[in-house]
Amino acid sequence: MFLLRLLSYLPFPILYAFSDFLFFVSYRIVKYRKRVVRRNIRNSFPGKSDDELKIIERDFYRHFCDYGVETLKLLTISKAELSRRMQFANLELLDKYKVNNQSIFFLASHQFNWEWMLVSASLAFPFDIEFVYQPVKNKFFDKFSLAIRSRFGALGIRRKDVAREIIKRRTKLKGLASVADQYPGYESDKKYATTFLNQDTVFFYGTNQLAHLTQFPTLYYKVEKVKRGYYVSTPVVIGEPPYEKSSDGVIDRYVRELEKSIQENPANYLWSHNRWKKRHLESND
Repeated sequence: MFLLRLLSYLPFPILYAFSDFLFFVSYRIVKYRKRVVRRNIRNSFPGKSDDELKIIERDFYRHFCDYGVETLKLLTISKAELSRRMQFANLELLDKYKVNNQSIFFLASHQFNWEWMLVSASLAFPFDIEFVYQPVKNKFFDKFSLAIRSRFGALGIRRKDVAREIIKRRTKLKGLASVADQYPGYESDKKYATTFLNQDTVFFYGTNQLAHLTQFPTLYYKVEKVKRGYYVSTPVVIGEPPYEKSSDGVIDRYVRELEKSIQENPANYLWSHNRWKKRHLESND
């Protein structure tokens, strides 16, 4: 971690030069997960030409390498610099919720740079941030992820503990964050089966359950890359309490809004993740 911290002090021009080198290595030489990336993009956009698909693929690798150095920079970046580079649209909406003493449940996705968005929410939002996370097997990476995400005061909550923690601090005004498009890979995960980007896909049904448990307004924050190193995140209200007991409205609206934002900017999504594994496609109601 000490070495990574030292590297993160490098100025952005040097970090982005390193990102250009990583792009050349990962895309041209190593061809990092290229089979998965190519299959995911091709299946998601069957109507696009080979040339269009290659542009999305190439631009994805550029964004992915930028994401790597930008995430490293989170170890030392100043509050002012991060706030300048990661902007939020329509913050007045959050002020309205705060005045009404309403916490919010806000959903992110693997759009670049979601790490910047989650961390900078601690600076921009008018209430404390708590985020749901799933510990990973690699202890170093797990420690690194928690360090950057909690650097400006956000509180991490393990996914298995989230219901208990929400009940324990139910009166505290907060923004509860979740990156909600992960693949639900455990048999015990309750799944929501749908069609997403022209493919049979499962999402965590727990997203819908959390909205019902908290009775918080639910917002999806999409991220757009304005230019290299600069982003804007825009909220879309996808649910308002009270929620109907049997409704899947929150998770379904999230899927549709996420799909729309990916279609608008395909290269800005994490295509290297094996999102469409064949197992567990059946929902386990």
